[in-house]
Amino acid sequence: MLKPYQIIDADCHVLEPIDLWKNYLEPAFKNRAPSLDLKVDGQPIYQKITRQHQEEGLKVAIRDFTSYGIDRYDPCSQVKAIAKMGADIAFLYPTMGLWLLAVDTMDAQLAGAFTRAYNNWLRDFCSYDPQILRGVGAINLHAPEEMLPELRRIAEFGWKAVFLRPNPVKGRLLSDPAYEPFWSECEQLGIAVSLHEGTHSHLPTTGSDRFNTRFAMHACSHPMEQMMALLALIEGGVLERHPQLRVGFLESGCGWLPYWLWRLDREYCDLGWEVKDNVKMKPSEYFRRQCFISFEPSEPYLAETIDYIGTDNLIFGSDFPHIDHHPDIIGEVVALSDRLSEKTVKKILWDNPFRFYGG
Repeated sequence: MLKPYQIIDADCHVLEPIDLWKNYLEPAFKNRAPSLDLKVDGQPIYQKITRQHQEEGLKVAIRDFTSYGIDRYDPCSQVKAIAKMGADIAFLYPTMGLWLLAVDTMDAQLAGAFTRAYNNWLRDFCSYDPQILRGVGAINLHAPEEMLPELRRIAEFGWKAVFLRPNPVKGRLLSDPAYEPFWSECEQLGIAVSLHEGTHSHLPTTGSDRFNTRFAMHACSHPMEQMMALLALIEGGVLERHPQLRVGFLESGCGWLPYWLWRLDREYCDLGWEVKDNVKMKPSEYFRRQCFISFEPSEPYLAETIDYIGTDNLIFGSDFPHIDHHPDIIGEVVALSDRLSEKTVKKILWDNPFRFYGG
């Protein structure tokens, strides 16, 4: 069967080689590159991961590599896997970087060096096939003064998007005034901003203060941190001040969104006077105007979510090669076609991510 739709994978991942950091870090920081056991200055960049978690993750990676006919990880293999999945374009996010750039106590200059090294490596990685491999740049939230220079450098690469963690960094929410020049520049340059959570990091994370299993922490962190990030952007006036800014909420499912928008709209109805300087319309209207959210094809309430928010804001990501990756995109597209109209499927697989990422 021929692939019935063009597909943009809006959330694909790379597996950074450990020698990336020594090869790409600036000379002053090379002696602080992560070790083979993922430690910086002797401290792990993750928390609450057991040996069994690592073994299960390896099993999934081996399963996927085997199914895609690859036996190693490099740009050629990434392109091959993307083609086997059925996608035409893939936007690339980090794996190790979701932890390395999310150590709250890391000094800001070191975090900046890691950010620049990752972006330089990813630029070279994507150069293998820039029509398929699309870079999403990292930004150093530890040092607000470094955000604009790196954003402009990323724009010079020709990239159309950057990613941030939704969590507070050094006590700052995404609505912190220190980030206001960054939001202005993203809007002016037409750069999309993706919010991507990562369990087990050393940032304040919903659930990590009370649970120890990945089962619980992963269930909490992705949707709940995104909920609070959306709230920060609305309550803090970021979306009001920057109506052309595009923001995406990735890898958290979409089921939380109708409830959260209903809840915020209700709060606004009762308490809008309290936030009237920053919030000029219902929170759900901000989302519909300028936000996007990735969905899981298996979510049973997808049609009801579309009924609530419409078809313009949904995008799809494979999460390759992580543990909750969807290996059979074409099969899932066929299944979606049984539940949704052809026009809607085309929008969420191609038109919407094309708009989000700016073409």
